[in-house]
Amino acid sequence: MDIHGKKTLDVMDMARWYNRWLLDRSRVYLKGDILEVGFGIGSFTGELKKCGRVTGIDVNKVYVKEGNKRFGERVGFGDIEKGKYFFGKKKFDCIFCSNVLEHIKDDKKAVKNMFNLLKKGGYLVLNVPAHMILYSKVDKNLGHYRRYTTEHLEKLLTMAECELVNVRYINWLGALGWWLFVKVLKKEDIPKDKVSLFDFLGKYLLWIEKFISPPFGLSVFAVAKKL
Repeated sequence: MDIHGKKTLDVMDMARWYNRWLLDRSRVYLKGDILEVGFGIGSFTGELKKCGRVTGIDVNKVYVKEGNKRFGERVGFGDIEKGKYFFGKKKFDCIFCSNVLEHIKDDKKAVKNMFNLLKKGGYLVLNVPAHMILYSKVDKNLGHYRRYTTEHLEKLLTMAECELVNVRYINWLGALGWWLFVKVLKKEDIPKDKVSLFDFLGKYLLWIEKFISPPFGLSVFAVAKKL
């Protein structure tokens, strides 16, 4: 079991408002047969099930075992980098992948494999950590190979035959908090109490992102349509 990873997933699972906020900006693309790549402890899986027929994969066998108990046989082992999945040759209308790509050494191959799993006209919805300047001991502990810019992610996606629908920075508030607690104060774990505070403040301070795209953020959000 990855102790740092499990602890971080448990902490971020507390950010209920933020997780719904992330899904809300994706919801228009989430329909039909949905594949969740890297479902972890299931922070998004339950909400995704309200949008369509969800299949989930993860490389962590402990998460898979727990996921089977919570969500049944529609979740199982899957390695998006190696192209090995429990569901065989099934194709999907949408793939949702949040904070997973940064864990994968060959992210180009992983993105290619995700597009191969999409039906024509299907959508890939990605959320990845932003800005290498924010790379920290926390990232290293979590097994992150990199953080992304919008330009980096656009280049990665356009290697596939797709139409870029949306690529933008999101969560300016989280970026400031990460910079303060992780980069300046050198915290090696995400502070649980600060996540709860962020989740509260986000309701009042992140609404502006509905109307404008900030020049920086904690994450890059992207949607691409398979041609």
